[in-house]
Amino acid sequence: MPHRSVVAFIAVMILIAAPPTRAALAQAAPGREARPAIILLVGASGMIGSRILAEAAGRGHPVIAAARHPERIAAGTNIRAVQLDATDVQAFIVLARHADVIVIATSPRGGGDPFKEAKAVGDAAIAAARATGKRLIVVGGAGSLSLPDGRPVADTLPAAYRGEALAMRAVLDSLKASDVDWTFFSPAFSIAPGQRTGQYRLGTTTLLSDQNGNSRISAEDYAKALVDEVESPAHERAQMTIAY
Repeated sequence: MPHRSVVAFIAVMILIAAPPTRAALAQAAPGREARPAIILLVGASGMIGSRILAEAAGRGHPVIAAARHPERIAAGTNIRAVQLDATDVQAFIVLARHADVIVIATSPRGGGDPFKEAKAVGDAAIAAARATGKRLIVVGGAGSLSLPDGRPVADTLPAAYRGEALAMRAVLDSLKASDVDWTFFSPAFSIAPGQRTGQYRLGTTTLLSDQNGNSRISAEDYAKALVDEVESPAHERAQMTIAY
């Protein structure tokens, strides 16, 4: 039976044969991208990942949609679902070679050690980005931000949530210490399925809240902002955040 990286490679070959050629897309109208960015989206079946998938594919970006269970990935135009264990560095590199940007939308919630899970995926993603020279965008967590008074959000969380927050903060530290082109995108404190309004605020390292003290964003608006960042990079080697 072929190694899963070989199967993934064949699937990607089918995907990237579908979009227009680079030469044809080079004739695109002035002011627009020469061609859609091919996105390797890891964690494409999750709550946030599935919204990123819909947003990116809906804008015409070919998406290599990867997950441990690809049967859970939504089907559609511009989408090629592939199987990937996000800790498998070699399989990760094979897929990343055929993308323009890597987006990681996984979370360390496998029921084990969140530090170990987050580090394994983060290290694999950084290794793939380094080996291929591709940009890396990581879906982070609000726990990686600071409060307006400077206190780390992670330090204020109940014990049940602190482990995951500290794990993702460690991934951010690894990105800062790396030599890859990265963006770490932390959502508002509350992110859930909702509406795509297109009306929100962007920030950097400080948790954003509205006038009532609520820090929230819909997964749909988060996805829109992330794909905007793919198309027009504004937070390279930096953290960013979003909220209403």
